[in-house]
Amino acid sequence: AALFAAAALTADGLAGVGALTAGATVSTQFGAAPPAAAADNGLALTPQMGFNNWNSTHCRADFDEAMVEGIADLFVSRGLEAAGYTYVNLDDCWALPQRDTRGDLVADPVRFPHGIKAVADYVHAKGLKFGLYSSAGTKTCDSNGFPGGLGHERQDAELWASWGVDYLKYDNCNNTGTDTRVRYQAMADALKATGRPILYSVCEWGSTQPWTWAPALGNSWRTTGDIGDSWSSMIGIVHQNQALAGYARPGAWNDPDMLEVGNGGMTDTEYRTHFSLWSEMAAPLLIGSDLRGASAATLAILKNTDVIAVDQDPLGRQGTVVSSGGGLVVMSKPLADGSRAVTLTDENASAGTVATTAAEIGLDGASSYTVKDLWSKAVSASTGPIAAVVPAHGTVMLRVTPNRVTGPDAAARRAG
Repeated sequence: AALFAAAALTADGLAGVGALTAGATVSTQFGAAPPAAAADNGLALTPQMGFNNWNSTHCRADFDEAMVEGIADLFVSRGLEAAGYTYVNLDDCWALPQRDTRGDLVADPVRFPHGIKAVADYVHAKGLKFGLYSSAGTKTCDSNGFPGGLGHERQDAELWASWGVDYLKYDNCNNTGTDTRVRYQAMADALKATGRPILYSVCEWGSTQPWTWAPALGNSWRTTGDIGDSWSSMIGIVHQNQALAGYARPGAWNDPDMLEVGNGGMTDTEYRTHFSLWSEMAAPLLIGSDLRGASAATLAILKNTDVIAVDQDPLGRQGTVVSSGGGLVVMSKPLADGSRAVTLTDENASAGTVATTAAEIGLDGASSYTVKDLWSKAVSASTGPIAAVVPAHGTVMLRVTPNRVTGPDAAARRAG
C-alpha cells in the first residue's frame, strides 16, 4: 500500500512534504527543441541575477542616483550580493529627451548629477555590475519620448562601454516597423564590436517568437508582455513561458520578466510561488522592488539560497510541466547532481493536495529518495509518491535526490 503523509499547513502558510511510496511506473521525457547557437560572449552561463528599478518606480522622480547607489549598498549590507545578485540596472528615463550636438545620449542632470559613469563606478566599487536600458526604436517606451538606439547602435554601444556598462536591456518601442531581427542584430554587432563583455537582454515581448532567433544574438529574451503585480498577471506569464522550456540553455534564457516580489500587489504566499516558479523555469532573477523599504518577508523570499540554487544550477535546464489537472500543477527540473527540483503549485482559490511520483518527475529506479522542502527546510526519506497539501496560490518546492544502492547490496539486486 502507498504511504501518503500530506503535511498540515504551518502558521506562515507553508506546507510540508508528503512521504514517498514505491511502485510508480510513469516516465517523463525532458526533450529540448534545438535552439540556435548561443551568443558567444561567455556571459549568463546561469540566469542573470540583479535589480531593475522599473516595477517599483517607473519614471517617477524617486528613480535617481541616490536610489541606485542605495540599492548597491543594500546588495552588500543585506547579503544579496552573497546570495548571487550581481547586476544593478537602470531602466527607462535615465537620459535627457534629446541627444547632444555630437549625437550622444546625455544623462538627466537632475536624476544623475554626477553622470552615468560615476554611478557605474560606484556600483563597480561594491564588487557589482552595472546595467542600462534603451529601445530598438527611435524613442524608448516612456511617454516622455527619450532617445532610442535605432540608427545609433555603434555610437551608443561605444558610449556605454566607455561608461563601464555591463548589461543592456533593449526594448522594442517606436520601432518604425523595421524588421525585428535586423534591429536586434545591429545592436548585438555593436556591443560585440566594443570589446567589452555586455550581457544583452532582448526585450521584444515575444512578438516574433524570439526564442527561435534571439539565442544567436543575446543572453536572454522576453517571452511575454510586461508583468503586473497581481496573481493573474504572474500566473498567466508562467503558462506562456512553461511551453518554451526546450529553448533555454546556458548563456541563453527565456525571460518571463522581472520580479514583483515585495511590491505589495500579491500575498507573501503568492510571492513565494512567483519566486519558486521563476527559479524552476531557470529565469533571470531581477528584483523589481525598492529594497530600501523591503520587509523581512520580502528579503527572506529573495535570499532563499536553496531556491536560488535551483535557478542557478549549472546544468541549465528549464523545468517542464509534469501534470496540471484541476489547477494543481507539478513541474520538474533536472539538476546537475542528478536530483530534481519539483514544484507543487495550487493555482486554485482554496487549498488542495498536489501529488506526483518519483517516476513522473524523471527519477525512476532508485531504492529510496531524500526530499528537502526548500521553503520549510524539512527533510524526509521515502520511497514512493510525493504529495503535499498546498495553500491557495501556494507552491511547495522540493529537491528530490535518489539514494542509489552501492556495493554488495547493489550487486545482489542486479543479480536478483
